[in-house]
Amino acid sequence: MASVAALFGLSACGSDSNDSSEALPVVSAGGAVATTSGRMVTLTGSSQSASNLSWSQVSGPAVTLTGANTATATFMAPSVSAPTQLVFAFTGTNAQGFPGSANATVTVSPAVLGFTAVAKNRNDIVTIPEGYSVSVLYRLGDPILSGVAAYANDGTDTNFAGRAGDHHDGMTYFGLAATGTARDANSSTRGLLVMNHENISEQYLHVEAASTGGVRPEAEAIKEIECHGVAVVEVTRASNGAWSYVQGGALNRRITPNTPMTLHGPARGDDQVKTVYSTNGTAARGTINNCANGVNAWGTYLTCEENWAGYFRRASGDNALRTAKEVTAFGRYGLSQGASGANNWASVTAANSADQWKFSKWNISVSGASAAADYRNEANQYGWVVEVDPYNVNSTPRKRTALGRMGHEGCWPANFVAGRKPVFYMGDDSRGEYFYKFVSATPWDAADANATDRLAVGDKYLDNGTLYVARFDATGQGVWLPLVFGTGVLTAANPTYAFASQADVLINTRLAADVVGATKMDRPEWAAVNPANGEV
Repeated sequence: MASVAALFGLSACGSDSNDSSEALPVVSAGGAVATTSGRMVTLTGSSQSASNLSWSQVSGPAVTLTGANTATATFMAPSVSAPTQLVFAFTGTNAQGFPGSANATVTVSPAVLGFTAVAKNRNDIVTIPEGYSVSVLYRLGDPILSGVAAYANDGTDTNFAGRAGDHHDGMTYFGLAATGTARDANSSTRGLLVMNHENISEQYLHVEAASTGGVRPEAEAIKEIECHGVAVVEVTRASNGAWSYVQGGALNRRITPNTPMTLHGPARGDDQVKTVYSTNGTAARGTINNCANGVNAWGTYLTCEENWAGYFRRASGDNALRTAKEVTAFGRYGLSQGASGANNWASVTAANSADQWKFSKWNISVSGASAAADYRNEANQYGWVVEVDPYNVNSTPRKRTALGRMGHEGCWPANFVAGRKPVFYMGDDSRGEYFYKFVSATPWDAADANATDRLAVGDKYLDNGTLYVARFDATGQGVWLPLVFGTGVLTAANPTYAFASQADVLINTRLAADVVGATKMDRPEWAAVNPANGEV
């Protein structure tokens, strides 16, 4: 729109030298804008004489303005079914307090694809639409910590606890302020990329083919272990639109199967999660086979442990050393006696005895006088949703046991609504498994979205609540079945498995879902929540 001056002012009585027009600020709201739904719109105002500049919406479907108290504001074009005008006022005042304003009109049309779709092909290359470019942002082996050498990619590289892991999977972008480490959820030019590293392709990690059978070399095994887990890495967007990662970013870190963690929720301290490392069952080490993810309104990342059972070794005669309940539970989770472990990491003898735990933990055979003397329960420390605070490099990830133990694909929250209890949806990604939801015991307080102790907020919403499993009926309708100890068949009298507590129900979520009559599915995997209407 054209520049507009204020139409009023004040002048001293009897004076014709104090022309009020000299006091009027002149502001410009820029030209008219046309866009489509889902596009980011930038409103750019200007003035040579005004201060206290601000944007406000005059008419049209309501939108949220970012940077409303500056000359440049942005908003996401709303969903519309027909061309719709939104009008915004750009206002400023001068030193005398006189206001000036101008309007900008944005016409939003229904969403369009915005590019020509790529024709199907068999080209062994990434194919993108005309006018677009593609580049590699973050690859296996890239150094993310200061002092880590560039990736040679010839099998000689070490210290993957300071490098990008393998099999990039679920990820989330967390905005950062222009400088420093403060959170800025609205930033689209600088942030943290938090990414799962689910598995490995060992043929690309070693100088020669990975050793098979017998005792694995320590150097090979530690490299493979460290390639699993999660990465937090700073990324930035240049003025030309190109993205790059920042080696040595203040918040950069790798979270691996060796990273210290804590157990939270009902299973914390239960006998079934006690090990030689954590004799009181409150601490754990590591996360593995991290597949999909979730993100919380308070700025934390949820990483989900999926196909973790196959990493463990278990001696062929181990059943005889366990209770009938343990044998039932281990069998239900695929922890078969006689299993060698997918990568045979338990075979390693560390050169330094202080490092032996990194390999011994993968052997869950009974070998000591009690659980406090071996790793018989180590597998029960896996299969959880793990909460990570990406903005605190010194924070300890927390395993949220109230959300159940399974082959978690992801953990997707419903829209957070003030006064309503948060809900999280989860699939157990194995054949013949189930779909779940967790309903927090605590109604959502919108002020918690800006809390600085983010993991404490996680304690508030994720450690207490009710886990449900889905039953789908022939009518086309479904029922959410609560997995609560002491209700229905989830008691010590159950003939399949004698549940002893809520911790027992959650550690053995699959068994609980079996006996309540949930509907088996063919690898329930991804879920999504519509941010506009909350549809799952």
